[in-house]
Amino acid sequence: MLLLIKYTLLYGIVLMLVALGGMFSEHSGVINIALEGIMVVGGLAGVLVTASLPTNMAPALIVLAAVVAAAVCGMLYSLLLAFASINLKADQTIGGTALNMLATAIAMILAKNFNGSTSAKISYTNKPFLFSIGGLELSIFIPLGIVLLIISYIVMYKTRFGLRLRACGEHPQAADSVGINVYRMRYAGVLISGFLGGVGGLAYVIPSVQTWNFEVGVAGTGFLALAVMIFGQWKPFNIFGAAMFFAVFKSLANIADSTVLAQLGWSSNIYNMMPFIASMVILAFTSKNSQAPKAEGIPYDKGSR
Repeated sequence: MLLLIKYTLLYGIVLMLVALGGMFSEHSGVINIALEGIMVVGGLAGVLVTASLPTNMAPALIVLAAVVAAAVCGMLYSLLLAFASINLKADQTIGGTALNMLATAIAMILAKNFNGSTSAKISYTNKPFLFSIGGLELSIFIPLGIVLLIISYIVMYKTRFGLRLRACGEHPQAADSVGINVYRMRYAGVLISGFLGGVGGLAYVIPSVQTWNFEVGVAGTGFLALAVMIFGQWKPFNIFGAAMFFAVFKSLANIADSTVLAQLGWSSNIYNMMPFIASMVILAFTSKNSQAPKAEGIPYDKGSR
């Protein structure tokens, strides 16, 4: 049970952070399919910083440097999607898919260059990112994720910025008519998604292992986060609940061999498939009732009315 709680919290926070990033982007009117790629870039940046810093450095400084690097690189990478979608008015789905493919390629090249070999595996220390409570080892990203969840709710529903952001995703022409700069708000939404996606990528890669092979990217976690966002109806606390629901299925793959489930003799691959199967089943039954931002995915043209 302790292992189930540990892995559920860890994986659930990752899904929640990335899904919150997608929420901000889509509330501004931009579909962010590139969350997978942003996670890869953010995770790579954080890992490279962690692996480069001396191990005797203060743990808090290592964590801070890695998180800042992941967040900044995630934001910079998300600018590619923002420029293509907002300035060039390109198809947002195709643009996001291209960025996902590009991110894994960039990660492999940089990882191999960092190692000076043909291997895309990078080794690092994850001890600064872990802490213990009652004998249960947890990730520092769990309390950080809770703080970001609360901040996301306040920003989205209790501030003027959040109201304007949601207006740009619902009816950008009306927002523009009262003086709101739709292009600027959409850039802000995508940048916030890059920030959260980058941190989520680092939270996925570092805490659980001390070596990561960037040839596998983040194993489809960004796409699962999109399902979490939809299942959570683009609302922060609903997204948190949906993330924990999907995380339980993912956690079973890590603990099945040490529980009564081992008697079933199932491969761990079956348990790894469960979150994706659950997402397809749930979305099949709930997609008709989804209330997505009405203007998401539609390039805004200031001259149209």
